[in-house]
Formats: sequence, C-alpha cells, structure tokens
Amino acid sequence: MARFIFITGGVVSSLGKGLAAAALGALLQARGYSVRLRKLDPYLNVDPGTMSPYQHGEVFVTEDGAETDLDLGHYERFTGRPAMREDNITTGRIYQEIIAKERRGDYLGATVQVIPHVTNAIKAFVLSGNEGVDFVLVEIGGTVGDIEGLPFFEAIRQLGNDLPRGHAIYIHLTLLPFIPSAGELKTKPTQHSVKELRSIGIQPHILLCRTDREIPREERRKIGLFCNVRESAVIEAREVASIYEVPHAYHAAGLDQEVLAAFGIEPAPKPDMSRWYAVMERLANPEGEVTIAIVGKYTGLKDAYKSLTEALCHGGMANRVKVHLDWIESEIFETSDPAPYLEHVHGILVPGGFGHRGAEGKILAARFARERKLPYFGICFGMQMAVIEAARSLTGVPDANSSEFGPANEPVVGLMTEWLRGNELEIRAAETDLGGTMRLGAYRAELMPGSRIAAIYGATSISERHRHRFEVNTAYRERLAQKGLVFAGMSPDGLLPETIEFSNHPWFIGVQFHPELKSRPFEPHPLFASFIAAAVEQSRLV
Repeated sequence: MARFIFITGGVVSSLGKGLAAAALGALLQARGYSVRLRKLDPYLNVDPGTMSPYQHGEVFVTEDGAETDLDLGHYERFTGRPAMREDNITTGRIYQEIIAKERRGDYLGATVQVIPHVTNAIKAFVLSGNEGVDFVLVEIGGTVGDIEGLPFFEAIRQLGNDLPRGHAIYIHLTLLPFIPSAGELKTKPTQHSVKELRSIGIQPHILLCRTDREIPREERRKIGLFCNVRESAVIEAREVASIYEVPHAYHAAGLDQEVLAAFGIEPAPKPDMSRWYAVMERLANPEGEVTIAIVGKYTGLKDAYKSLTEALCHGGMANRVKVHLDWIESEIFETSDPAPYLEHVHGILVPGGFGHRGAEGKILAARFARERKLPYFGICFGMQMAVIEAARSLTGVPDANSSEFGPANEPVVGLMTEWLRGNELEIRAAETDLGGTMRLGAYRAELMPGSRIAAIYGATSISERHRHRFEVNTAYRERLAQKGLVFAGMSPDGLLPETIEFSNHPWFIGVQFHPELKSRPFEPHPLFASFIAAAVEQSRLV
C-alpha cells in the first residue's frame, strides 16, 4: 500500500511548497522508490484555465488535457513522471461534483455538509489511482489558517487516522526570517504557524524551514522543542542559485533520510544522485552565453512563463551555455522602434498569449527576426503572429489578422470550430464557455520529410501538448509557401497547421503546440536545444 506525505505551508505564500514536493519526489526516486505527486488547490475556480496569468501564473497542461496549477510542471520536470488530470483538484471542482450529485438525489435526502461530504470527496480523490506507487506526495495549496483551505486540512487530518499506522506523515514548510536590527533568525513565525496547524489537529513530523542562512544549533533545538518535533526533523531549506540544486541541498540537509525514518524505513536504500550531479555540473560550468529576448504580454509576472524559462535553461544545458533572458513587453514595440531592444540579442522567442493587447508588438518582433535573420521561435500565439506578419509583408495581404481580435477581412488566423480527438469529433462555437473548451492536451502531428523541424525531432510523427482556440487558416497556405513560409507540420487529418518554418532563414520556426511543457533538465526538449544552438551560432556572427 502507498505511503502518503502531506505537504503544507505556513507564515507566507510562495515559500516553495511545489518545489519542495518535486525535490522530495526526486530524492525518493533516487533511492529506488516510485512516486506520484498531487496538488489540492483551495480556490473556487474549477480549474485555472480562465484565470489571468497575473493572478495565477502559468497554466500547466497535462497529457490528457487538464488545465492545472504550475506546480505540476515542477513535479514533471523533477521526476519525469507525466502528470494527469487526476493529479490536481480545486474546491470549485469538488463543489461542482457534489452539487451535481445532490441534484441527482445521490445523497438520498441527506443534508449536504462540508463534513462529511466535502471532506469525503477530498479523501476519495487523494486515495484514488495510487496502485503500484510507493509514495504519494500531496501538496495543499495556500497557507495554514486560510479559511478556504480548512476543508482540505480537515480531510488530510482525517486521513492520518483512516490510513494504517505509519502510512502518513506531515511536512510543514515555514519561514525563518532574519531581522537585521536584532541580528538573528526569528523562530516565532514558525512557532505560530505550527500552533495554527496543531489547533486543527495536525502535528507535523518534519519542519522544512526556508532561510537565507544557516540555522544555529540552538535555534534548531528551540524550534524542535516548541513545535514538538525532533531536532533532526528541523530541516534547513536555504536559498540556492538554481532550482535544480534543491534536490542536492535537501538531501545534504537530511530531508529524505528524515522522511524515511518517520515511516520507520531503516536502513534506507542508498540514493543515486548522479543524474542531479550531472545537471548541477552543466549549470555551474557553462562554456559560453547567449541572450534571448522573450517578447510577451505578461512579462510583469515571470511565473506566467515558468515552463518556458525552464525549457530555455534546459536548452542552455544541452549546449553548455548560460542563457540570459531579456524580458520585453510586446506593447512597447507599438510605440517604439524594436531595433534598440533587439539588436543585441541572439534569438527572439514570442510565447503564447490571448487577446489583442500587445499583438501588434509581437508581429513586429517576428518581422525584425525575419528581416535580420535572427533565430525566431514562435510558440502558439507566437506562431500565429509570425504567419500574420508574413501574410502582410510578403503576400500583399495588408489586412491579414486574427478573428480573435474581432471581425477580420482577411482572417489568416480563425476560430477552430471542430477537430478530431482520437476518433471523436470535438465541436465548438464562438458562444461556447471559455473554461476547458480549447484544444487541450496531447495531439499527434505529422512533419514534412526533409523539413528543418523533422530533422530536429529526428522523426516525422510527433505528439505534443496544445492549449489554443484559434488556428492558422490553411486557405493562405499556397501564397505563403511561394514566399518561403512552409507549413512543415500538420494534424494527421491534414486540416490543422501544427508548425511553420522559413526555408530561406537560418532558424525561423513556429509551433502551434507548447513544447516547453515536456522539457526536462535531464532531457531537454529538442526544439529548445536546437533554438539555443542557433543562438550560439548567431553570437559568433556578432
């Protein structure tokens, strides 16, 4: 039977529960165990798909087409285990399912309440589908004390009693702030956070303490004493230069050893950390550097592009170079010449996005890359804007635009109304609800033999994850091809454009899917590795 590790957070948000869970999962894998990581989110949205990137950050898309929390991206990158729809649930989805059951009469006239109906639904979710897994790591979003999180804390408290003895532990991530005027770390926020957790019936087994410096022995002893945990279970979680140093740092601090001891697994299997040592070595010893401009719409919140920035880092590892990112808000180009912002970079990446704001700036970035022969990587919206630019500049269609922005005389990009998912036809309309109605998840694409992208993949049939509602209009395909813009990848039925490239450009590729979602530090995505390689070549020309 699987053992369960519940990871909670206190004091402040954004302490890194997701990274802690991902790193611990990687450490348990290094010791030969199988793991599954899951996230419980207390917000009332059914999923984050309709939330602003400024509110939520990136929406991570799973293979089976779920729009989920960005922490699932960390889980995948650190463990290599693909996340699925059932690895993330929200209060909204729980209540949606409970109310549907109540309307059907499934509760046989009972009064539907938070306890036991909501908590039972949460427990059923946590316990489902864990066959053959050694450890299930469950992260609870938010901070202890948040009113919306109480049903989740109550559910995991109950699970501590429901599961066989020794099959559940609690890890609490907290903050040890350093007060310069006092010249010391303060333990009181941690004490109060644990007190709040204990007041709802949960006694943590391990404290993971975020700090920017070493925790003195006396402070560690004090935390253990006042929080009722072993001194050895007060684990130092110091700041590191890269998130990929976290597994090694937590291992050195004894986290995985303490977890296994809490389960009574002694002696513990020895870990094989070679994969992580190799990743750290490549990060620490670059043989060059390149600068990539990310021309986006949500650059004010870097978490909106979390998987993207990590995939670029992985591409740097593959080429043994350090990748510097120049974040540029695309709207700037609508009032300013792009040249001063882009002349010094070695590659331009235009990521996904929604809506008209900043679109013209992205189009101008694509034009700059095309005319200056700079490596260009357009992802989803970035591919669409590159096609609109080419249609305007090269094929004599000045009104080329996207129907996403309103009625268009020349809809080079238009709303998808139907597509195949396996053998089933998916149908959409303009008035369809926004939530969960896009083309989501893994779809196959067929690549043109002899194309640049087929050479990069080393294959002509691929599968990548999608998240979009609009597509490039194939009616313009021949006119664009005459000017060198080739539709090098199509859906298996030949109806939906998946990739474009310029045959007369050193490296100009657009993809309708999101390759960043499948990149790993120990297995960089081939498109990002190739893009950074092209940027390295560009740096030698400057």
